[in-house]
Amino acid sequence: MKLNLKTALKMIEAAEAKAEEIEVPMVITVLDGGGNLIAQHRMDDAIFASVDISLNKAYTSVSTKMPSHVIGEASQVDQPLFGINTTNNGRLVIFGGGFPVNDNKGNVIGAIGVSGGEVEDDMSCAEAGLEVLE
Repeated sequence: MKLNLKTALKMIEAAEAKAEEIEVPMVITVLDGGGNLIAQHRMDDAIFASVDISLNKAYTSVSTKMPSHVIGEASQVDQPLFGINTTNNGRLVIFGGGFPVNDNKGNVIGAIGVSGGEVEDDMSCAEAGLEVLE
């Protein structure tokens, strides 16, 4: 599987459909395996701060090869990654909404990041975007 613009747009479409279903405008970002932007979409009325947050959620996931909420769990006080969010020029996000995209061999080939609602909403929309890859 290759993560390209066509696939990224399908992911965005699925994530947006979920966002419309829950009535929360989102910003959805898809990056390639090198952390480069493939596509980003801001729904009408999505908060502007979510443009950067969704990008950085995807960046977090592709650069660490883990979902952003997992990084969050491991970065709490007395946990092994405490303070990681202060690295990478502050780009690492330690709450949910970012997920790596894996190929059929388990290699990370990109990521999706979603922002605009409650963390659980962001995560469910990102997961909807991943479902088109199954």
